[in-house]
Amino acid sequence: MNAVVLAVLVMLALSLARMNVVLALIIGALAGGSISHLGLGGSLNAFANGIGNGASIALSYALLGAFAMGISKSGIPNFLAGKVVTAVQNSHHTQTKARFFILLSIILMAVSSQNLIPVHIAFIPILIPPLLRVFNKLKLDRRLIACCLTFGLTATYMLLPVGFGNIYLTEVLARNLHDNGLSISTALMPHAMMIPVAGMFLGLLVAIFWTYRKPCLYREIQSDVEQKQEDAPSTARILGTVAAIVITLIVQLYSDSMVLGALAGCMTLMVTGVIHWNDANDTYIQGIKMMAYCGFIMIAAAGFAEVMRESGAVTELVGSIGGLLMANKAVGVLMMLLVGLLITMGIGSSFSTVPVIATLYVPLGMEMGLSALAIAALVGTAGALGDAGSPASDSTIGPTAGLNADGQHDHIRGSVLPTFLHFNIPLILFGWMAVMVL
Repeated sequence: MNAVVLAVLVMLALSLARMNVVLALIIGALAGGSISHLGLGGSLNAFANGIGNGASIALSYALLGAFAMGISKSGIPNFLAGKVVTAVQNSHHTQTKARFFILLSIILMAVSSQNLIPVHIAFIPILIPPLLRVFNKLKLDRRLIACCLTFGLTATYMLLPVGFGNIYLTEVLARNLHDNGLSISTALMPHAMMIPVAGMFLGLLVAIFWTYRKPCLYREIQSDVEQKQEDAPSTARILGTVAAIVITLIVQLYSDSMVLGALAGCMTLMVTGVIHWNDANDTYIQGIKMMAYCGFIMIAAAGFAEVMRESGAVTELVGSIGGLLMANKAVGVLMMLLVGLLITMGIGSSFSTVPVIATLYVPLGMEMGLSALAIAALVGTAGALGDAGSPASDSTIGPTAGLNADGQHDHIRGSVLPTFLHFNIPLILFGWMAVMVL
């Protein structure tokens, strides 16, 4: 059996059996690497070398968590959440209208976290727990909330070339296409991803209007976040927080560094007095702790990815379908997308998957006679496949961090499986369609 296939199957099986995701990633990587030429010893060395690649991502998440906690201490998030709770409780509108208002608000929050206020998933553990009472009152299925959050997190960077989208479309996708000999304008990247993202939107509509349309009951358990009552924040705090957000966005856009952006935001919160100097250490430690688990998963995923690269199993897997690629373009493209799904499910990050598969898919696509736009759609979709629906993806870890604040949301059955079914399956179909028509 191919090492990638075995590694991903072991990791998924252990995750479904409720084993800790970090442990599942380590065991899966060692299982896959052991049947390759690396053996157990080589797999351990490759894993150890790979975890360094995830350190910068983990540091970014830690600082984003600190920045998000600093914003939380301003009182603005809880104050706004309280207003939403009061508005829904006092609303004379039908429950259906209130449901759609909440769902739309959550999607917009997730979209904004990728560009307007670039804190990525760090906003979820802060803004979602205070809203759990509203979800319970409206009997909203939390699997639907997870789908809305994941859609906003993933579809945004796949389509909009701003913030994290600029990193994925320009710095990752376009650069790797160019590095592997494909001549295509960077400005065309959003055009290549339009049809695949349309598939995700269709999956979201299915989740809202069909799969999770029925009421779902949860126990009323107040979390620590919900019990806090915030007064209206002062004008100075509001202005200081807005300044921190703007500075974070500007620094991140001009430096292409989430670390520098978050660091600038944290410093601005202290300089403007939103966070008092004496309280800053405790506040930022809380934020770092909040995102620490996500960081460990990213580090383990980087080790997993390095084992797969060193094993040579990715090239072997693509080579095994080489005959199909040349004999039947439609079947070949479908197989390439499925391979991308397998790889990303294990790595947990589309940003890390694209460099792995671009070196193989770009030459193959050119040999198959695919257009430049079709190759961009193929690599971009194959890389993004699995990001929604992977136990190791921040697009599923983030929603779980917020929705499980009262212990009533399971990571695998509540976030991973729903997002896999509603987004990965449409991505495969619409990604295949995009490659065939572009």
